[in-house]
Parts: sequence; structure tokens; C-alpha cells
Amino acid sequence: MKVNETIFRMYDIRGIYGTDLNEEFAYHLGRAFSTLIREGGGSTLAVGQDVRPHSVPLKEALIDGLRDGGVNVIDLHTVPTPLMYFSLFNIDVHGGIQVTASHNPPEYNGFKMNLGKDTVYGDMIQTLKEIIQNEKYSKTFEKGWHKDTDIVSPYIDWTTKNVKIKPDIRVAIDTGNGTAGPLMEDLFHAFKIDYEGLYLEPDGTFPNHLADPTVVEFMQDLINLVKSGDFALGVGLDGDADRIGIVDENGNLIFGDKILAIFAGDILEKYPGATIIFDVKCSQGLVEFIKNRGGNPLMWKTGHSLLKAKLKETNAPLAGEMSGHIFFRDRFFGYDDAIYATMRLLEIISNTGKTVTQLLQDVPEYHSTPEIRVGCPDNHKFHVVAEIV
Repeated sequence: MKVNETIFRMYDIRGIYGTDLNEEFAYHLGRAFSTLIREGGGSTLAVGQDVRPHSVPLKEALIDGLRDGGVNVIDLHTVPTPLMYFSLFNIDVHGGIQVTASHNPPEYNGFKMNLGKDTVYGDMIQTLKEIIQNEKYSKTFEKGWHKDTDIVSPYIDWTTKNVKIKPDIRVAIDTGNGTAGPLMEDLFHAFKIDYEGLYLEPDGTFPNHLADPTVVEFMQDLINLVKSGDFALGVGLDGDADRIGIVDENGNLIFGDKILAIFAGDILEKYPGATIIFDVKCSQGLVEFIKNRGGNPLMWKTGHSLLKAKLKETNAPLAGEMSGHIFFRDRFFGYDDAIYATMRLLEIISNTGKTVTQLLQDVPEYHSTPEIRVGCPDNHKFHVVAEIV
């Protein structure tokens, strides 16, 4: 099959629906991925999707390809990406695929993939490309089965049993019409948390703003809401709920390195001297804060797949990125989950009685810009970086 090679990225497969990828591609991806699963001795895969309208036909075509490749499919339906990850640790599957383009504009879609409990990235994504291009699919004589499973209820049940939050806390939240709104409402009700929400209704056209909590423009409505009322903080989640952004009680936007600092302070009280992993975009203030608290700061490459792999390699309890990916091994499974990170943050505020400002008062302050993003066609970006180097 002929494919657009630029959609095979470092951490996922992603492009414009109808131009870069379509149902035919999704089917062939299913055939290719079933080949990898079966070569590794696996037989069953969890599959979920985000709220984009074209995620449904892409998922259905993907499932057809997986089943024709002899792989069984457990269909999670519309769920945040972290719940697909959660399924890898809590139901009997040998990997998972989420149909999602995360925080990207509505015309995009893509696939995040796991073999076993590990993220598929880098060379493995290039291997998938080669299998699809050459249609080197494993032969099968029996079609895989397909069944539906509710992963939301087990996730809520697990979270309420493993996180302790006092109900005297008021939260503002903006899920940007992504996948997480209904689930966050269910969790807040379960914890008896008082909240006010913005754009909680799933809508894959993103009519209010793109669901990206690292962009100041997209967090402005949440900032205004926090300033207008008596909230402990505001929480913003991205489209598939694996990245978090927060607004403090005064309406100030807090970026990922400082969010990580709050969690690091809590972790280092329980695990003195522990390693805290962070990506290269984080501030020197985070490095100094971790050292001052007796921890071991470890800088690593940007990319959620790379951070997860380093976390597993070092057995560190915590890692995070400037972009808002937070990874807990302490009391959790080691993947990035902004929903769980939200509940852990509320737990810290609830148990300490401190505001976000107070929790950050010992983090050294350095001036820095937000991310500067310069548009560049995919077929030119590697050349541009090479020239800069």
C-alpha cells in the first residue's frame, strides 16, 4: 500500500483525515499491527477512540483489519487515552490502540499504540510503515472476535479507592469539549467535590477552543472563571486527557514544570532521595527545587514515550514534561494520565490545606517564554532542523 510517510511520527501516527489517512489506511494498520501482536505471541487488543466524528469510521476499519489478521478486539468505545492505558493493566489484553489526534485541530486524526504495556514509538513505528508498504501481513485462518467492554466504571472504582480527597474543595475545570468531561463529572460526584465546568460536553469539532492546556489563549476562559469565583484552582485537560494544565487560586497559569514540582515535593517527603525525571524544556527552577528537597533530578528527552521508557528503566516514582504529561509510578501504573494527576493534585491540596501558590513558594523563579511554535510543512521539518544544527 502506498502511504504518506510523514504521518509516521516519533510517538504516534498522525495526519489530516481524508488527505493523509483514511479508512483504507486504518484497515491496513490493523493488519500490520495484528502481525506484530501475533509474532509476539499475543492474541487480544483493547481499542478506544476520541470524540472526533471521523474517529468512529477509522476505529471500525482498524478493528476490521485487526480481526482479519486473527486478533481479538475488546472495544472500549469513546474513552480518554489514559483509560486505554488503564485497560492494559486491568483486563486481559496484549496491547492497545487509541484512535485520537489529541490536542490537534479537528481535521486531524491518528493512532497511539501499545504492545503489551509498552508504548510503540521510534523504530517500531517505522517497522509498521514498512509492513504496510510491503503488505507483509501474517497469514491467518481464523478471524478474531470483537466484544464491548466498560472500562469507565472500573477506572472510577479504582480511583475512588486509591485517592483520598476531602470534599471541602471547589474546582473549576475546562475539558475543551474533549473526551474527559463526563468522566470528570462522575469522579467529582464520587468524591463529593464542588466544581464548575467549562466545555464538558464531548464535541470533536471543538467549537469553543482547541483542547490544549499549554496554550494561554485556550486557557483564557478558565482563567476568567477562576478569577470570578472562589476556587482552589482551575484544571484544563487536553483533547484525549493525557496532559494537564492548571490555573492557581489567583488566576495565574501554571506550566508543566511547576505542576511537576508540586508532585515532586509530595513524592520526596515519602521517598527521600528519589529520582524525579523531567524533559529538557523544564526550568532550572525545577532542578534546584528537587535538589533542595533532597531529590535526584534527571533530565531526559522530550516525548511521552521516551519519558515512560526512562521511568520504567530507572524505577523512579515520578516523571513529567513541560507539556503537561505527568507519569506516576508511585501508587499508579507509570503512564501519563491527566485525570489521575488532577485527583492526586486535589489530594495534595486537600491533605496539606495549602493553596497552589503556597505549594510553589519554594520553587525558584526563572523567566521563560511559553512554547514558540513555528509552522512548517512535514516534508521540510527534518531538513530545517538539520540546517539549524
